[in-house]
Amino acid sequence: MKKYLLISAILFTSLLLSAFGIFAQPAYENNQSLFSSLFYWQANPYRSASGAPGHAYWQNRADYEIKVALDEKENSISGNIKIIYTNNSPDELSFVWLQLDQNKFTAKSRGTLTMDTDGGRWIGDTNGGYQIDKIYTKLNDGDRKETERIITDTRLQLRFSEDLKANGGKVIIDFDFKYNIPEYGADRMGRLESKAGWIYQLAQWYPRMAVYDDIKGWNIEPYMGAGEFYLEYGNFDYYITVPYDHIVVSSGILINKEEVLTTRQLERLAEAAKSDKPVEIISNKEVGKAKTTRPQQEGMLTWHFKMENSRDVAWASSKSFIWDAAKINLPSGKSCLAMSVYPPESDGIDAWGRSTEYTKASIEYYSRKWHEYPYPVAVNVAGIVGGMEYPGLSFCSWKSKKGSLWGVTDHEFGHNWFPMIVGSNERLYPWMDEGFNTFINMYSTEAFNDGEYYNGKNNLRAMQYMMTNPNRESINTYPDIAQTYNLGFIAYNKPAVGLWLLREIILGNERFDYAFKSYIKRWSYKHPTPIDFFNTIENVAGDELDWFWRGWFYSNWNLDQAVEKVTYIEENMKKGAFITISNQEKLVMPVEIEIKEENGKTERIKLPVEIWQRSDVWSFTYENTSDIISVEIDPDKQLPDIKSENNIWIKDSKDDANE
Repeated sequence: MKKYLLISAILFTSLLLSAFGIFAQPAYENNQSLFSSLFYWQANPYRSASGAPGHAYWQNRADYEIKVALDEKENSISGNIKIIYTNNSPDELSFVWLQLDQNKFTAKSRGTLTMDTDGGRWIGDTNGGYQIDKIYTKLNDGDRKETERIITDTRLQLRFSEDLKANGGKVIIDFDFKYNIPEYGADRMGRLESKAGWIYQLAQWYPRMAVYDDIKGWNIEPYMGAGEFYLEYGNFDYYITVPYDHIVVSSGILINKEEVLTTRQLERLAEAAKSDKPVEIISNKEVGKAKTTRPQQEGMLTWHFKMENSRDVAWASSKSFIWDAAKINLPSGKSCLAMSVYPPESDGIDAWGRSTEYTKASIEYYSRKWHEYPYPVAVNVAGIVGGMEYPGLSFCSWKSKKGSLWGVTDHEFGHNWFPMIVGSNERLYPWMDEGFNTFINMYSTEAFNDGEYYNGKNNLRAMQYMMTNPNRESINTYPDIAQTYNLGFIAYNKPAVGLWLLREIILGNERFDYAFKSYIKRWSYKHPTPIDFFNTIENVAGDELDWFWRGWFYSNWNLDQAVEKVTYIEENMKKGAFITISNQEKLVMPVEIEIKEENGKTERIKLPVEIWQRSDVWSFTYENTSDIISVEIDPDKQLPDIKSENNIWIKDSKDDANE
């Protein structure tokens, strides 16, 4: 009896499935793996499954007190640093790690020994590196004592005699340091000899705390050049002593401006703080004339700066600076100051004469669009560095002009949002800052000065070469591992295009913008991971996007949508048409189709990405009113389709819908 019932049930189920046409479907490849979960993320107290910081999220803190002097004859930096490090983690720490990025510029560093023979962007001098003698620590309010240290390439470990307490324990780290300033510091910092004197662009200029987080514990990846930075937040109080005839600009606010600037310069700065047009603080004609530009006529002069709630600070110094400034207007009604410093060789309305205009426009646009700019100044510095960003300050090439200068200025100041405000790990995930920033640059360039440097909509099909290159790598490849020729594509261009696709094609502007701004707000001055970003976008925008994260960010898959055929129902045009499309590659995307008829009617149909969940082929009916003459997928050419020739079906004598 049981056997009879089982056979009957099987026969009934078969008839039922057949009635619904299941068995009538072709045996296509199952696509469920393309849509399955990318991460099996379980919420914990530190990071919510919604993509937000958890209720017990913690983050350690590093506050800095620094005093340094610039030796122009030796091209060196020397000084003292005091770091107040707060361990907010639930773990007691028997040691801490610091970053010694200047140690890259030695003959035996990992960065030097792994450099390509043809050099490239990440080259640098090899006569540098930190000189550090004794290091002292004061642990858990105990006595100040000399502490055991181990230096490994660009990292310094301090080993304590007792554990640093959890949940708020503090250690004060105190030591002197010195190093030679590389002339070309891997396009991050360096010095340029202009006609009026050396321009020093100083970054990675002090030993910095490594990050201890809830994901990896200590993040101790060495600095090798391509990978950038991952830093804790804190306050900076720092003093920079330079020759009396230098002008210093920095990330923070100048505290002792009356001591280092002339009365005339102070008046001009006050005027600039109220002006939407750039005001000259030091003109071209005043460069190098000490009596008109410096209150002190000999020796060394100390500039005092402060910066609050920042992950880093950088500065520049020279006696060859033209200096201009203008007011930045913020959405809240507050204002701050855009400034540019550059040598006379870079002057001119087609060059750095418009730098402050560019800086102001960039900061104002991103503040309106995404999140208000938090820093007191935005300084653009011309020098040997092609383009590099720090909180409130950018280094750009002194040779840049016109659209090139706009592009690099806008890009570097866009980095104030990613990763200065949203503090992602650049050493591992460059796409979370370079890609996000390249994405927001697309819209700022379109908006600037009625599109002065805007080249029109993105032609994503121009990406075909990189998308099909057999040596391509995926976005999630670490920067120091990625092939140099791939880095620009996988860190900048492809992730930027991915966000553009999310905004313009997949989610739409309203849903994407709300989700993206939510991500910025949630993770301002914190440390998000890729999963936090993915989960935020999905939860806020309201879409499962594992198919997109997997296909675009974690694979080398390509997109090839095609129109297969057009037939009329029962070969009768008046009964409507069957249109069959296919997905020839593994990357899936929603579909937009434009159908043109002989009577002049044109209609567009949008199909969701879910049509590809069960099969690589999809057919749908269309109620035409006359003979169909063409069917085209992606008629606006917005998708990075690698084979455009199969995107369109055109009726002709050899391919009639009735045949």
